Amino acid sequence: MTAPDTTSLITGVDFVAQLVTDFDRAVAFYGETLGLHRSAHVPDRGFAEFETGNLTLSLIDPAKMGMEHRTGHNTIALHVDDVAQARETLEERGVQFHGDTFDTGVCHMAFFNDSEGNDLMLHHRYAPRHPD
Repeated sequence: MTAPDTTSLITGVDFVAQLVTDFDRAVAFYGETLGLHRSAHVPDRGFAEFETGNLTLSLIDPAKMGMEHRTGHNTIALHVDDVAQARETLEERGVQFHGDTFDTGVCHMAFFNDSEGNDLMLHHRYAPRHPD
């Protein structure tokens, strides 16, 4: 009998792709409105990358890659130190939020969309996580 393979096939997440219809508008939103550092920008190929600290957000113009556009509804939770302050800053920059900031009892969440309709949220955990 051989020992089971304990190596993991998946070792991490390299990036999350956000499909966009207006590439320049999306680049401005992630870079200027959200204030994220842009680490790659190849407009003629239809992609740009922005760094969040622990995850790269890759903007992709699907038309330039032979794909169909679909708006993303898997919400990306963007960590902030203070949801109320970050929300106020983004509202001053023209971002519209969906409803009030939600308090789960362990975290604050404020939901909004990027310039292309993809789902995002501001998130801050203020209490320790107690997994089951």
